[in-house]
Amino acid sequence: MALTETKEKQERAILAGVHTGSGDPLKDTTEETINELARLADTAGAEVVGTLVQNRPSPENATYLGEGKLEELLGACETLEADLIIFDSELSPMQLKNLEKALKRRVIDRSMLILDIFARHALSREGKIQVELAQLKYMLPRLTGIGTQLSRLGAGIGTRGPGETRLETDRRHIRSRIHHLQQELSEVKKHRELLRAGRRQENAVTVALAGYTNAGKSTLLNALTGADVYAEDKLFATLDPTVRGFNLEDGRNILLIDTVGFIRKLPHHLIEAFKSTLEEISLADVVLHVTDGSNEEFMQHIQVVNRILSELGAADKPVVLAFNKADAADGSIELPASLPEADRIVHISAKTGAGFDALLEAIGDVAPGKKQAVRLLIPYTDGAVLSELHNDHTVLEETYEPEGTCIQVLLDAKAYNRFKAYLKEDN
Repeated sequence: MALTETKEKQERAILAGVHTGSGDPLKDTTEETINELARLADTAGAEVVGTLVQNRPSPENATYLGEGKLEELLGACETLEADLIIFDSELSPMQLKNLEKALKRRVIDRSMLILDIFARHALSREGKIQVELAQLKYMLPRLTGIGTQLSRLGAGIGTRGPGETRLETDRRHIRSRIHHLQQELSEVKKHRELLRAGRRQENAVTVALAGYTNAGKSTLLNALTGADVYAEDKLFATLDPTVRGFNLEDGRNILLIDTVGFIRKLPHHLIEAFKSTLEEISLADVVLHVTDGSNEEFMQHIQVVNRILSELGAADKPVVLAFNKADAADGSIELPASLPEADRIVHISAKTGAGFDALLEAIGDVAPGKKQAVRLLIPYTDGAVLSELHNDHTVLEETYEPEGTCIQVLLDAKAYNRFKAYLKEDN
């Protein structure tokens, strides 16, 4: 019997949106947001065969696009043999229902596409629970629009679910599933809180990596800590938070936490479902905001990240803004020397290691427990103090004088106050 290889058919997609001219680059459909949507579609495995953007003051309430553009889109679908239409903004249940009826094809929006990508990339139990919870909360009010589709989860982009499970269309079943997932997530959250408590006991400084998707956060984490976290030139290549450690020159232990990347119009349910993971940012000592310095839209990316950081309650954290991909910049992009939201700004390349000395110095400056080198003179009668300094602190130099042991040691503010009585006069 001959064996034949079966391959999943690549869906042919047309991207659509409405440009209102509102001037809000984080909400409106523009050339940049359509390009980003094309990258999202590519990440999800679709082939983009065309785009259609309508200029109008606001989307049409019932069908999002005007009647003429809707007919134009239907004609394009037939000509280009497209079987999927992806809209750049979130569609209401009524718009979704009416569009599918008019276009006779599957319709998804940016939120559904992002949720699909998350479903593909979630590996941990926590990640899968969070994604499924976000999907169900998103789908529940849209049962009237796509009720017939829910049983096909796993049959195409925007319908993929964790573990390829099929969802029932019954609202009661979905609500029950949401309740169950929330309970599971609550248990996972307790475990995460225990891990955080352990870090606090170790007096480690936590630095949360935050930034726009594909800014190079995972590559930077690998470069600084020698880790092997998966990093690829794709949107949302990594979802599950990763913690790795390294030491600063003054001996402080830094725990670097990689988190999910942000993007324009990130679905609200997704942020809500990932709250326990994103809390890593709001509870960190320092936020290391990584931005692609070779991208002309870097300021819009910074605005997106700052807005989400504010929503997470992390707006008051010390922030080191790292303009990454310095090796890819062609010199035509002028990067700011200072910004109100950043305590320090550095230019780096996570790929080559350029600028790492400045980055580590910036982290050391804003992170708690900064240490300074001081000289202490410990009388020979206070041997226990000398032992404490050797056991708990970084000793740089030690000499012996008639009055006692002269020691140069790194101390933070708390330790400085503890040992300041032993300060050598020539400090």
